[in-house]
Amino acid sequence: MSFSISAIPDIRFGDGALAGLATAVKSFDGITATLLVIDAFLAQSGLADRIKADLAEAGISTRIFSDFAGEPKLAHLRAAIEAAKGADMVIGVGGGSALDIAKIVACCAASGADPMFYALAVNPLPKTPLKKIMVPTTAGTGSETSATNIFAGPEGKKLWIWGPETKADLVILDPALTTTLPTSLTAWCGLDAFIHAFEAATNRNTQRGAQFYAHQALRLITGALETAVKEPGNLEARGDVLLGSCFAGIAIDNCGTAIAHNISHALAGLAPVHHGLATALGFEATLPWLVDADTAELNAAAKACGLESAAALPAFVSDWMDRCGIVRALPAAFKPFNATDLAQEMRAPENQPMRRSTIRDVTDADIDRFAAAVMALPKGI
Repeated sequence: MSFSISAIPDIRFGDGALAGLATAVKSFDGITATLLVIDAFLAQSGLADRIKADLAEAGISTRIFSDFAGEPKLAHLRAAIEAAKGADMVIGVGGGSALDIAKIVACCAASGADPMFYALAVNPLPKTPLKKIMVPTTAGTGSETSATNIFAGPEGKKLWIWGPETKADLVILDPALTTTLPTSLTAWCGLDAFIHAFEAATNRNTQRGAQFYAHQALRLITGALETAVKEPGNLEARGDVLLGSCFAGIAIDNCGTAIAHNISHALAGLAPVHHGLATALGFEATLPWLVDADTAELNAAAKACGLESAAALPAFVSDWMDRCGIVRALPAAFKPFNATDLAQEMRAPENQPMRRSTIRDVTDADIDRFAAAVMALPKGI
């Protein structure tokens, strides 16, 4: 079996690692101005001003962009690109949305092209984007190491911009930045990272190189997520989940995802829902069907979770979700929609790569059954 591993950014891990940001920026030649893309609540907490002050002491000017909420939308990207004028580097601090915005902006600000020009890989990305430093403050998306970047297009449908040009030049992993994450978000994001690793390790595209990272991510996250949820200040557990999320991001960068993410993206095509929650709901609904494939890869992933075989996974995952406090329900915005609506989104062209990569053939009857199971969940969280 032959395979290749895509480039992995320089990664710096440790409690307090963010303190080295200004020095890290100075290590890149010719950086005099940066755009800081940061989640609004982090900006309001004073973190953005502290970063700006640290960079100013190093002789680097900083413009702050935090005018976004939820998953990235085209309007957010265009506003951030405008804010990036004159910048030599983009720094992303926050969850997956902040990081995806930052990475896309680094490409579009360099080329002058609109994000839609690069959507769905219709056109090649610029070979010399702005430099990029990514600092995740949630442990879930793995966006800091990924070449895939998600945003909502003009019609609200999820689109992606993909390419190694979007990858970070440096990743800073500071577990202390994740300690204020609310309990529900810690659980949702952690399950998202777990599913990234699981799907990358078991789908049709999996390979031994990516499994090295995926299996370690499974070990780290299964061993630490419940503690991180129940003991928010536990830096060791937070660090393990953060590192696991990063490794899972490396795995999906090489192998992609599968049916749980098909459902998650389809749900987001209907109404706003946290990606981690949507993915966890899709994963639980499809896992009993998936493990019937009983492949060597499924069993190896189960062993990385500390289980004897893949057959034990559905009960393990459901119990684990219970212990992490994950409520199986959809937001009230889903009340107008039914299983037929979700099935239609699951069949949408942009969601077919995840369907095709699943280790079992996903038939139209499977889609209808999965959609019915997910849309039967209570609505109104």
